[in-house]
Order: sequence, then C-alpha cells, then structure tokens
Amino acid sequence: MHHFLYILLISLANNLDNVGVRIAYSIRGIKITNPINLWISVITFAITFIAAFSGTRIAGYLNKEVSAMIAMVILVAIGSWMIVQSYIARKAEPSADSAEEGQAGGLAVLLDPEKADRDHSKNIEFREATLLGIALSLNNVGGGVSAGIIGLNTFWVGFFSAGLSFLALWGGNYIADFCIKWNLSNKATIVAGVALILIGIEQIF
Repeated sequence: MHHFLYILLISLANNLDNVGVRIAYSIRGIKITNPINLWISVITFAITFIAAFSGTRIAGYLNKEVSAMIAMVILVAIGSWMIVQSYIARKAEPSADSAEEGQAGGLAVLLDPEKADRDHSKNIEFREATLLGIALSLNNVGGGVSAGIIGLNTFWVGFFSAGLSFLALWGGNYIADFCIKWNLSNKATIVAGVALILIGIEQIF
C-alpha cells in the first residue's frame, strides 16, 4: 500500500510544473486541445517510464543499502530544490514583456516551458507540444530514476505521471482560478518538496 502512495506522491510532485504552466497559459489565453494534451501525456509516460526503468537497472547492480542511499539523495535533492524554487518564485517579478518576446528557440522552451507557444498563435500545436512535453517531462527524470531504484512499479510510475499530466493541463481555468484564489501554487510546491524529502529519508530506515 505504501508503494502506491509513493507512486502517487512522486507523480504529483513531477506534475506541479504542469499546473504552473497551465495557470500561465490560462492567464494568457493560450489553449491546449485534448489531442495535443494526450500527446504531451504520451511523451510524459515514455520519458518517466524510461527513467524509472533505468532506476531499476541501476538498482540491480547495487546492494540494497547503496540503492536506498542513492534514492534518498536524489529525492531529498529534488524536494529541497522544489522548496527553494517556491521562494525564488515569490521574489521574482513577472516581466511585462514576456508574452511579446520574439519566437522562443527549442532550448528556451526546455528551460522555460511557458515559452512553448513560439508563434504566439494562442494555441499549442503539435510541434510545440512535443517540445513542451519534453520540457515538462525532464522534471520527471530524477523522480522516475529514484522511483525505480526503490523498487516502485515502472509502468504505474509512468502511467500516473502521464495521467496527472493530462489532468493538470486539461483542468485549465478551473485549476488556475482555484490556485490563484487560495494562493496555493507555492504552497503546493513546498508540500510536495517536503513529501519527497520524507520519502527519501524513509528509504534509509
């Protein structure tokens, strides 16, 4: 049962950026259709599954104690970085001209997924969705690898990450309005970061 809970928590933490991107897109009036959202979810599943499977292979070459230590380090590092990011986001002032900048290159999208609407069409198209899916899924690699190392089912890690990715982007304005109204964006990031740290620490006990 605790394995299922770990899968769910890691998947939720993996997808917090999706919620943040969707909030930004909702504010800017950028649309993500269901077929495009499904394609992003497929990319999310593939990258997360490969990461988790890689984790299981790594664990196969290590003894249980070393595997647990590596998983702890990765999870604690990811959780700590999420908490730090939430404080950085609070202090950062949004750029008034960010929506008016020139076309973002592929690297820019990977570094900042909110720039995926490269042609400013207010719609995420297939090619843009591919870059967006990869950019959002890069955050899943660390969590996926650590999930594999601690023995979580690789398919379900990928599946839940993909499903939550779809729901986060599909929720659109509902998620945006709720998070903005209750100022939950940074709070959710902190809670998820703490959860990952606790899961990581639990691995060595």
